[in-house]
Amino acid sequence: MDSCDRRIRAYKNGKTFDQCKEIAESMNPDFKKYIETNGRVLWTEILEKVDHDELLYKLTLKFLRRDGYDIGNHKVPEVKKFIV
Repeated sequence: MDSCDRRIRAYKNGKTFDQCKEIAESMNPDFKKYIETNGRVLWTEILEKVDHDELLYKLTLKFLRRDGYDIGNHKVPEVKKFIV
């Protein structure tokens, strides 16, 4: 998997920010299925799935939060469905 690097303007492997957003968006259905099946996904599991790419990791968490998931915090590093 190609990775993106937000520290430089030209992103790794010539990917634009919009392409990185598309990659992160395309990975979210898999994470959502995993959460529905297992109840949660750990931050470390997401980080491994995006090959330790910081930009994809952050975008993935952002999109999961947007879609109604509780992305946790530093004390509870996991993503799960909001319980209302």
